[in-house]
Amino acid sequence: MAQTTSDAEQVVRDYTEMWSEKDYSRISRVVSDSFVHRTPGAPDGEVRGRDGLEAFMREIETAFPDFEVSIIDMLATDETVMTENEFTMTHEGEFNGIPPTGREVEFRSMATCRVADGELTELREYLDMQGILERLGAVD
Repeated sequence: MAQTTSDAEQVVRDYTEMWSEKDYSRISRVVSDSFVHRTPGAPDGEVRGRDGLEAFMREIETAFPDFEVSIIDMLATDETVMTENEFTMTHEGEFNGIPPTGREVEFRSMATCRVADGELTELREYLDMQGILERLGAVD
């Protein structure tokens, strides 16, 4: 039997592609006005709203111009999507006060996403920020 992609799954796929393609014009179609992205990599641990997301995406792109994310696995209900993601990037610009190191970084994360009315409303990302900083040479 063929599997169908739910609307919630497609929204999360669109969000992921938006990051890899650095397509800021899609933000208003993919995330809600009240969007919240909670992640250890963001200032104060979260990003709020469309403007906040665009600023965060641009910050990541400046630090890691070749940034790419792909979904490894996904589990979805009507409004909740859980993903396992793989990231690859090279540190070529300042990130969180860390000067560029030229180091390549690969890591995985888990995320819980909430979708309502065809838009992503919340994303909680779980990743090993300490391990990423170690790979960048920023901490021992």
